[in-house]
Amino acid sequence: MNKASNIAAASNSNAAQELVRAMRPRQWVKNVFVFAAIAFSEDRLWQFWGPAGPAPILRMIGAFIAFCLAASAIYLVNDLVDIEKDRAHPKKRHRPFASGRLSPSVGIIAAGILIACAMPLAFALDPSMAFLGVLVTYVLVQGFLYTYWLKNVVIFDILVLATGFVLRAVGGAAVLAIHITPWLLLCMLLLALFLGIGKRRHELTLLEQGAGEHRLILQEYSVPMLDQMMSIVTASIIMAYSITAFLAPVAPQEPYPMLMVTIPFVIYAIFRYLYLIYQRGEGGAPDELILKDWPLATSVLVWGLTVLGVLLFFPN
Repeated sequence: MNKASNIAAASNSNAAQELVRAMRPRQWVKNVFVFAAIAFSEDRLWQFWGPAGPAPILRMIGAFIAFCLAASAIYLVNDLVDIEKDRAHPKKRHRPFASGRLSPSVGIIAAGILIACAMPLAFALDPSMAFLGVLVTYVLVQGFLYTYWLKNVVIFDILVLATGFVLRAVGGAAVLAIHITPWLLLCMLLLALFLGIGKRRHELTLLEQGAGEHRLILQEYSVPMLDQMMSIVTASIIMAYSITAFLAPVAPQEPYPMLMVTIPFVIYAIFRYLYLIYQRGEGGAPDELILKDWPLATSVLVWGLTVLGVLLFFPN
């Protein structure tokens, strides 16, 4: 009995570990974009920590958690739909469902539980239901339209993924009922396109002639085409962010727009990412890349600290 109980316990522990892995907690870093609403809103930073205490900040953290729950549910559904295709991929075949280490039924149940937790949390954070509406839109677009249809439509497959970043920023604004500059949304969209194009390029170069067998949509792309798109988006990001920094209503404008000091960090981070894509063949997992490449991670961290310092120590 003891031996059988130990085997069952070990099996349950392994299943739990594989489930957590399938939920892709490393990709939760994408959800930090919900906090962008604070830095680039039309309201001062310290207004979010007033006499009532840190409640607004806690709501932002709650919004981050809600997006993490919803995103993990979408990852589970996406892996279940692509289980056969992932088995033909040199890296994705090691994923829990594709490798057979995790039962599909466990994934279905877990995805349902995650959604069932995310939606009530969204309503509790914002009874006006604005944030709930954003989260529902995110699930419908990313979890259903993309998974079952748009990921097989050329160009739209990249654009739809990019909208996920925009919805995160909008969700962060909705949960606090604040307005954010439209330039920030454009920056989010362009950054997401930048990462998405880099990921498609990595898949093409990794799979080479077998790319279409893994994912039919890859047959519609070529490396030269993606390189052209990358060039356009790279220049657009730098210009859009520069305008965002110059015009941000929350930042001091005298004697000059103070947020312009953050532009060099953005340029370095973009160029560093291009270096990793073109010289080191990276880019397949942007969320992991930013965590393991210390120059890239440092540039992002310094950018964030500089933005925070400008907003806190230079009154508008």
